[in-house]
Amino acid sequence: MGSRNIQRFFASLRMTARRLAAREMRSLLLLVLWILPAHLSMAEDAGRAGIRRQIESTPMTQKASLTNDQWRKVLTPGQFQVLREAKTEAPYKNQYWNNHEKGIYLCGACGSELFSSDTKFESHTGWPSFYAAIDKNKIALQTDTSHGMTRDEVKCARCGSHLGHLFNDGPPPTRLRCCLNSLALKFVRK
Repeated sequence: MGSRNIQRFFASLRMTARRLAAREMRSLLLLVLWILPAHLSMAEDAGRAGIRRQIESTPMTQKASLTNDQWRKVLTPGQFQVLREAKTEAPYKNQYWNNHEKGIYLCGACGSELFSSDTKFESHTGWPSFYAAIDKNKIALQTDTSHGMTRDEVKCARCGSHLGHLFNDGPPPTRLRCCLNSLALKFVRK
């Protein structure tokens, strides 16, 4: 084999090595791109689980204080809009407006026990309505002047999440109506 042939042979060998290296790099890149989202998803799940543990480990007698970024990680987009941005869900198209089962309604964010089915009544508004909370200290009221009117906003006293509004047109014995968003609640059967 002449020196020229040897040079061609090594040039061909280098070219083959480059092609193989390029294929291996592409394969490696595809593998990384395939694994990375799964890894990020697992990291997000672990982050959510850590925040949930933080909420659950906070005694019910203490405030559950999270940032909106933390709440965003553990709430669905609809829950976040209602609970943290004080939006209102559509009437008659929500989960609990027509629920007649016996049980307890918890805060959809922090799990605090807020209302009992014993005080739920049919208000004909399309939202779940209650004439009293389980304990008046479980909810907080705040003046709401949005939408060109003045109302009392009902919030969870433990985490400050928006639940709905309070009106003075309810049944006896309180004559109050806590008109709440289903997305702000979690129902637990008795």
